[in-house]
Amino acid sequence: MDVNLPTVILIDDEKHIRSAGSQTLELAGYQVRALDNAASALNFISDDWAGVVVTDINMPGMDGLELMNRVRAIDSDLPVILITGHGDISMAVNAIRDGAYDFIEKPFPADLLADVVKRAMEKRALTIENRSLRQELQAQSAPGPRIIGKAIPVQRMRQLLSQIADTPADILLMGETGTGKDLVARFIHENSSRKDHNFVAINCGGMPENLIESELFGHEKGAFTDAKQQRIGKLEHADGGTLFLDEIESMPMSLQIKLLRVLEERAIERLGANEVIPLDLRIIAATKADLKKLSQQAVFREDLYYRLNVVRVDIPPLRERSEDVPLLFQHFALIASAQFQREVPALSPARVHSLVSYAWPGNVRELRNVAERYVLLGESCTFEFDELIPQLDQSTVGLSLPEKVERFEKMLIEEALAKCGGGIKDALELLGLPRKTLYDKMRKHQLDKQDFKD
Repeated sequence: MDVNLPTVILIDDEKHIRSAGSQTLELAGYQVRALDNAASALNFISDDWAGVVVTDINMPGMDGLELMNRVRAIDSDLPVILITGHGDISMAVNAIRDGAYDFIEKPFPADLLADVVKRAMEKRALTIENRSLRQELQAQSAPGPRIIGKAIPVQRMRQLLSQIADTPADILLMGETGTGKDLVARFIHENSSRKDHNFVAINCGGMPENLIESELFGHEKGAFTDAKQQRIGKLEHADGGTLFLDEIESMPMSLQIKLLRVLEERAIERLGANEVIPLDLRIIAATKADLKKLSQQAVFREDLYYRLNVVRVDIPPLRERSEDVPLLFQHFALIASAQFQREVPALSPARVHSLVSYAWPGNVRELRNVAERYVLLGESCTFEFDELIPQLDQSTVGLSLPEKVERFEKMLIEEALAKCGGGIKDALELLGLPRKTLYDKMRKHQLDKQDFKD
């Protein structure tokens, strides 16, 4: 099945009606899943499914009305169209009062079925779009750290984070340098019930081995030569909140053993003390290395790896979410504009293409630095990605001509919206497009004017 086509589930126990209905809907441009029983339809329906259900009322086993109720329990906004015999009309009318989208009486002309499905599909698309916009608006307007992006890997990561943020589970973040592991850790903390307590971050790779144990566990006065007074360690300071251990692969092996004990017992002893201090904290560890491989090489403790790897979040590198680059660049440029009291210079189409084509080995951190320099120096500034302009053809190797045109069209629209601060009227004049055409193209490319507002 073509996942890009809108789908209609057509259910009827009469084969000739399934066949005729399928042909009508396929000619109308829909993908059809024809079924002879209602129960099997539930296997294909979820609250984010973007299709429409067309079902007969009178069928053996589960009838159409029961199916409608089951579907509405999954998603009350999912359109269900009922096919009725003459004796079922009163039932169908009552079903509409209970939430059915519409009903079609047998025998029905083909154009009627296509028209009702078309209207139902438009309603469903609008419902899905509004939900997406509400979720995006909530994500962008929420206080604290924000995870910006519409690429599929980012959407999946945000969905996972929403499921685990307010759980007690420790988390392992996996991502290359510059992908934003600290941001994701703070996002998890701020979206959990621990947000009113401390978020404590420590870089395991940026601290001398002889100090990291004292830094984590604290010490009593006189515990060692320079311990002139009692010190509360990071673990104890994070009690009730979150401890973020970045670059955990750099933690000394001797300390890994003690950290494992903390994870299992949720208690510590300060250096030089015998008192056991219970802790209520969540640990988020982050690494750019393959901890499993390191454990196989006896460089990282295998038992600690498995203890941390209960919930793992993979942060996608920027090269795997290139469609988010213009949006992120605009976001960082607006922040830099407010910080430096400078206007954001408009990006030329060539530079937008260069941004998207660049591999970004330094990921989001590198992109932010580029955006800040661009705000400071403007068009006269040269960046590494300027050199990619002659490689335009190389970046689109393997793409068909329509795909290349689609990619460039999206970049031009993004550049116009960025230049106009999300203003549709000004973007229309800049692009020379009718309003409906621009809206259609923005919907096709999943562009939201709110993402470009100053």
